[in-house]
Amino acid sequence: MTSENASGGRIVHAHELKFEPPATLDELRTYLQYALQVEHITIPPYLTAMYTLRPGTNRSAFYVIRSVVLEEMLHMTLVSNLLNAVGGTPCVAHPEFVKKYPATLPLSAGDISVPLQHFSRDALRTFLRIEQPQSLSGPPDPRGWTSIGQFYAYIRQGLINLIREHGEEGVFTGAPGNQVGPEDFYNSGGEVFKVTGRESALLALRVVSEQGEGLGDSIWDSDDQIFGEERQVAHYFRFNEIAEGRLYGSYDLPKDRPSGPPLIVTWEDVYRIDGSSTVAEYGECDDKSVYHHAKAFNDAYAGMLAYLQKGFTGQPRDIAHAIPVMLELRDRSQALYRNPHPKPEKAAQGLFASATFEIDQATIDRAVEHAAARIEAAGLSAGEPIDLSALTAPRPS
Repeated sequence: MTSENASGGRIVHAHELKFEPPATLDELRTYLQYALQVEHITIPPYLTAMYTLRPGTNRSAFYVIRSVVLEEMLHMTLVSNLLNAVGGTPCVAHPEFVKKYPATLPLSAGDISVPLQHFSRDALRTFLRIEQPQSLSGPPDPRGWTSIGQFYAYIRQGLINLIREHGEEGVFTGAPGNQVGPEDFYNSGGEVFKVTGRESALLALRVVSEQGEGLGDSIWDSDDQIFGEERQVAHYFRFNEIAEGRLYGSYDLPKDRPSGPPLIVTWEDVYRIDGSSTVAEYGECDDKSVYHHAKAFNDAYAGMLAYLQKGFTGQPRDIAHAIPVMLELRDRSQALYRNPHPKPEKAAQGLFASATFEIDQATIDRAVEHAAARIEAAGLSAGEPIDLSALTAPRPS
């Protein structure tokens, strides 16, 4: 079962394929669309945890989570470049791309549940399960992957086999103009680069996998080796530092608990939420302010996807429009999460309003129409650098 969108891409649904290395080009493209969905499905939960931190508290945790979100956006872009390179069409501006939460990670074994949760020990346990490295996971399961690294290893093996069978020219058939380059994106823990053949394709898979779970049997990602950047621990281990309240030491291994300096975490400094709240629920309340804030947040999130869709399907410069939308999401979250839940019985439990990440077809349609108008008015030209300093600079307390 698949769902088409206007740009020609398609959403794939969980367990559409057996979990084994893709054996055909069509299966490879399907796996890469799965990869897009896997990378994206983590972003709303990570944002929810970040947004529920009370302003001025848990600064280290805030910046850790934000760094991972930015790198998940990088992963989406590299996967889209790879999908375009092998003749596929990425699909992100689709109501089924933003899953209903709690969501299940596509093609995973054991039906890993991913809810929307405020910053908490439970949320960190979910994040650690998502990012769990191969060295700490079980062997591949016929039902699906037990670590995202296993998933990308299967994609890598399938890609190598298809190149051996068809040659690079038979695999990399996509239009070069669809590639997103460094001039179109940002540098934040790695860099975007174009996928033009075997070497760059395998490098893209390496970056995505090693930023999440580390390089080999190590806690470190490979950004220092690949991009000449400062060495940092991979996503799983960044989250584990928060969970343990302690940084890793230089010689710690994946099986070790962090042995470095303490990391101060105050678990109570959060806006506690009910992650199952909906826009419809907010609309039933007499005070409609939260309802309007939640709808505006979802419209903005759909707008970000609309710009990414344009950028991933032949108009790479238009990704620049997603940057102010990310800032808008931050501002709208501040207006939303500080409100007590509009249902009195939930407010009495100390719960606050929260973003619902409900994106239906009407929301997508509005976003696509608005994005098209803004793109036409802006007329971005190629070759100009994009200034992301407002997004990457520390947020004022």
